[in-house]
Amino acid sequence: MKDPLGGINSLWPLFGIANQLLATVALCVATTIIIKMHRAKYATVTLVPLVWLVAITFTASWHKIFDLNPRVGFLEQARALASGPATSATARLIFNNRLDAAVTGLLLVMVTLVLIESARQWVGVISGRKEARVKETPFVMTRLTEERA
Repeated sequence: MKDPLGGINSLWPLFGIANQLLATVALCVATTIIIKMHRAKYATVTLVPLVWLVAITFTASWHKIFDLNPRVGFLEQARALASGPATSATARLIFNNRLDAAVTGLLLVMVTLVLIESARQWVGVISGRKEARVKETPFVMTRLTEERA
């Protein structure tokens, strides 16, 4: 069965949300590395964009799920479509909107868990209650780096 709006119209909002949430996870990882390197004074370089990104993306995601304007909210658009004539195309759009809302909510929950665990790590390392262990392999000199030196 073919999506009457071409599929991309259903998926496009999720691409933006997922992209910004991926950036949030990347900033959490970068902040964790900075703190574990005992360079906490430089953590604001990643924390300021992280706080901004979380505030904007979580707010926008909340609106995409729950906004009462059917042109904005996934669930409201599904409700508006359900009140109209029932066709197979309408049923597909209702399903897509509900699926988009569920996927967006799941992404928000998973990123929230990453944020909570990251904050736990940061507080533990900064307070000294947790050892700042990094698991990266040490630098190994290669012939390529020797030639440049």
